[in-house]
Amino acid sequence: MTSQARISRRLVLQAGAATSVLGAPGLLFAQARPIKIGLVHPVSGGLAYSGGQGRLGCQLAIDAINAAGGIKSMGGAKLEAALGDSQSRPEVGVSEVERLHQDGVSAYVGCFSSAIALPATQAAAKYNTPFLIDVGVSDNIVNRGLKNVFRLAPGFGKCVDDAIVALGQVNGAAGNVAKTAVLIHEESEFGTGTARLLAGKLPSINIQPIETIKHANPTRDFSNVALRIRSLKPDVVIMSNYQNEYVLLARTLHQQRIDVAAMFSVLGGGFNYRLVKEQPQVAQHMMDFNHWFDPKNPKALEMKRKVEATGNLFTFEVYCGWNSVMLYADALERAGTADKEKVIAALESSTWSNHFMPYGATKFVNGQNTGGTGVLLQASTTDIETVWPNQFASAKAVFPRPKLS
Repeated sequence: MTSQARISRRLVLQAGAATSVLGAPGLLFAQARPIKIGLVHPVSGGLAYSGGQGRLGCQLAIDAINAAGGIKSMGGAKLEAALGDSQSRPEVGVSEVERLHQDGVSAYVGCFSSAIALPATQAAAKYNTPFLIDVGVSDNIVNRGLKNVFRLAPGFGKCVDDAIVALGQVNGAAGNVAKTAVLIHEESEFGTGTARLLAGKLPSINIQPIETIKHANPTRDFSNVALRIRSLKPDVVIMSNYQNEYVLLARTLHQQRIDVAAMFSVLGGGFNYRLVKEQPQVAQHMMDFNHWFDPKNPKALEMKRKVEATGNLFTFEVYCGWNSVMLYADALERAGTADKEKVIAALESSTWSNHFMPYGATKFVNGQNTGGTGVLLQASTTDIETVWPNQFASAKAVFPRPKLS
């Protein structure tokens, strides 16, 4: 037997052994290595509800992608969630990034809180690991030159600019009844930065900020804040805070029967279907400028129905998480690999549009999707409607709101 014949026979025997172990010749290609995504959310601590909702959206997206055949350009590779809990604390968020790096993740999605996202993305940058921000609105997240960070939704700069236009138009249509405002915000990067931007821009629509009130996280009692607002008699109260404090403040002002033309918020952490469900009288006529789905998009309405059928609520954290994972999957599909540099390049050149947000095609500039925008919302006792801009509106704004007393 020649040397060439011996080599050929050995290769045939090796191939046969592989086939007997795997069960079928094609199975070698069907079992592509899974791609781990680190989900870094605060699922315990003060931000646990919002963090849990964000994790839910990411996991729903991972399940949908896998059920549809995985990443086809990578032989049907499946996505695998590697779960992290920041415990609502920035330093824990960083340690979770490090732990998940050791676990071999190819990307991260998170973090809901800007205060957590800032150090967490910095930690991931050491490994050049793509980090997709589902929720986290500080513009410092994308303004530091980190090439691995991408945010599909708008930050607080864009949201404040658009919220000012929306409030100005709604107020103008009502005869400019609102002339003064009190701003109330939580103490971290999100609330402080949002309030600072609002205070600087409100005069451009002839609404004067007469006081800015900062509160701690957590805050258990807003009685003194309510008394202060009553004494100032503003036309508008503008809030920027997280779930628990948002709801407590809104409930306190309602219970104290403090009348204003509008209870308004920008990126209000507690303005959601949970507020409407649990506090319908408090929620009625409240307004918020925030991330939201396109209410005229059939895909959005179908996903809302499916999420609610599981007993969960379709809050913005859910679909922001969903869309961030879908964006990453699109980058994997186009890159044909989970190689970090190639995926980052794919994200940088992304024109992804298969979402149900009020955006156009994705276009990243320094990690920020320039097409992302929020909408102005208003709650009733049973639902939340989009009231601005007109092309996405599902109802007309009620402004000023009816008096409580």
